[in-house]
Amino acid sequence: MIIMVIIFLFLIGSAVVLQTNSCLEKQISLLPPVNFTVIVTGLSKVLLQWKPNPNQYPKINGIKYKVRINTPNEDDYETQKTQSRSVSVLHQGFSASVQTILHCDSSFFQSSWVSAELPAHPGAPGTSVTNLTCVTNILRDDVSLRCTWFVGKNAPEDTQYFLFYRFDVYTEECQEYRKDSWNRNIACWFPKTAIDRQGRGQLAVHVNGSSKQITIKPLDQLFDLHAIDQVNPPVNVTAKLEGNRLFIQWEKPVSNFPRQCFDYEVNIYNIRGDYSKIQKIQGNSFNLVIDPTCKHSLKIRATVHFSCRKNGLWSEWSQPIYVGEDKPTQLTEWLLSVLMATACFLLLTLFFICRICQVWTKLFPPIPAPNRKVKDLSLSYIYEKTRSSETEIEVISYVEDPGLDNLDDSVF
Repeated sequence: MIIMVIIFLFLIGSAVVLQTNSCLEKQISLLPPVNFTVIVTGLSKVLLQWKPNPNQYPKINGIKYKVRINTPNEDDYETQKTQSRSVSVLHQGFSASVQTILHCDSSFFQSSWVSAELPAHPGAPGTSVTNLTCVTNILRDDVSLRCTWFVGKNAPEDTQYFLFYRFDVYTEECQEYRKDSWNRNIACWFPKTAIDRQGRGQLAVHVNGSSKQITIKPLDQLFDLHAIDQVNPPVNVTAKLEGNRLFIQWEKPVSNFPRQCFDYEVNIYNIRGDYSKIQKIQGNSFNLVIDPTCKHSLKIRATVHFSCRKNGLWSEWSQPIYVGEDKPTQLTEWLLSVLMATACFLLLTLFFICRICQVWTKLFPPIPAPNRKVKDLSLSYIYEKTRSSETEIEVISYVEDPGLDNLDDSVF
């Protein structure tokens, strides 16, 4: 009897709940949440909190909340909780809104919006860093991080920049910087970080600055780790030439990913012909036919296959190795012999033609000796000049000789 009473009461309670949520009352009025706040909890990380409206009556089961991120990037989603975390750049400010919603059968009810925001970070325009880029890489068993940037165009000469990164809950400030000619930090190096070794998740980077002249505006930037993770080059690359067939083998890069997670590119460069061929490979070996009389250089690079994670950067090329020798072919030797014989024949032919036709004498005629009459004229002039030296009067005697008019034209 008691069990029947309990079952009866349970059925009555369930009927009341179902009746409440049956949405037979078409004029349900939802009130917005209260005490909505946005709190910064880390680099590019905020916590959104609110409370249900205490004046909501009647109490309704199944209430949810719709969160809308207004700035810097629009986004909206639904949640049953009264708090939400968001990852977003914050240097330009942050704004969000939330409302109460209810899905009931085919009906939808919603309250008005309430909003909260964070102001943009202070700073003079054009003073924040630009072209911020970052690359991760596995060195030994640690993930390294390298970031570079350009100085803001309006940043004073005494500006100094400082970089921080956050991965998950771990935040670290850079200790190793590279500087420009003005002693300003323009690059940062972390030899060891807390970043995921398989390049999953997001990396938040924050660069702020200081100057005695003006306020430097900070910059936030988010990176997908798979997009900036540069794997190491393949190792133990070997090549063997058998006749005209080249066999290449290598081992996967130093990485946490298994062997089947890598794609490769093989670059084969013909040094004599000055051309290269790039072949995409899946696996750790490759063979092809080449010209063994030409010297070739080989190098390989790797990237993680999309089946293991989203596509990222290619590695650097491996150190080149060389195969083959630059040996002249029979055709080349034959052509050189023909060219030399032809050149000798042409020179001999030209020599004999010049000898037969006396072309050499016509091109370079002999220089004629001076005419005897010209010699007599010179001697007469010297004799007269010697005689007149005592009186400092120079007398030049010219011997009238009609034969002088007929001097050989070749003298002049």
